[in-house]
Amino acid sequence: MNRLSMEKKVAVISALVEGWSVRSTSRLTGVAKGTILRLLAEVGAACAKYHDAVVRNVPAKRIQVDEAWSFCFAKAKNVKDKHFENGGYAGDVWTFVAIEAQTKLVLGWLPGRRDAACATEFLQDIKGRLANRVQLTTDGHKMYLQAAADTFDWNEVDYAMLVKIFGNDPEGQKRYSPAVCTGCEKNVITGNPDPAHVSTSYIERQNLSMRMGMRRFTRPTNAFSKKLANHEHAIALFYVHYNFVRVHQTLRVTPAMEAGISQYVWSLFDIVNLAVDHSRSQAA
Repeated sequence: MNRLSMEKKVAVISALVEGWSVRSTSRLTGVAKGTILRLLAEVGAACAKYHDAVVRNVPAKRIQVDEAWSFCFAKAKNVKDKHFENGGYAGDVWTFVAIEAQTKLVLGWLPGRRDAACATEFLQDIKGRLANRVQLTTDGHKMYLQAAADTFDWNEVDYAMLVKIFGNDPEGQKRYSPAVCTGCEKNVITGNPDPAHVSTSYIERQNLSMRMGMRRFTRPTNAFSKKLANHEHAIALFYVHYNFVRVHQTLRVTPAMEAGISQYVWSLFDIVNLAVDHSRSQAA
């Protein structure tokens, strides 16, 4: 991987953040699959470290949270005992994501199981990145009630749930789409959330960006993650690119600039240089 020129590294990273699979990236750039995965691991780890250090003390106002489904090695229904022989992970992976509604900054993410333990770990991480009281909106999944109670004192957050009501038409459930939504209920859990901003629209649109920008999340696909570590690296790369490189069409700046975290639009060279700096710090 060290033999790759900076231009070739940028070409590989550019392909990955635009939704290409590892194999298609290999075919189109001429870089071996193993080299691409090693580059992804180095850049992904550096992106995760940078995000964790920089996205702190954020003056957020309205946060929306949701989780997106994917899988590693095999879907849960197809997992066999042999899949765990080498200590790996196989099965469903739910990625929790939090976005700030005004700046469109993704505050954090966490791949894991769809349960209260992972939801609590995720919300506690998000809380540690905030500078002030916020309005929090989630969907109606019960795990968020337990997670929010374990994370916040009820007097330090304005929390509401947006509960969607779906029709019971048996033909309404499609393979990759839920039944038709017939209405929504805005349930205030604690504090004084503004009803006009009890919404999950931005985070649900962010879920679409995930599926468009990471081939591992496309449905259906044979480009799914075979290792959980690679899955995590790809997510970290995608979100640092989203926050710092990609100019938001509505904001006309990057989310990091809108949030006051960055002063300029990053390039893909800056993303790759994170890995270079990370390697030097480890060697020192």
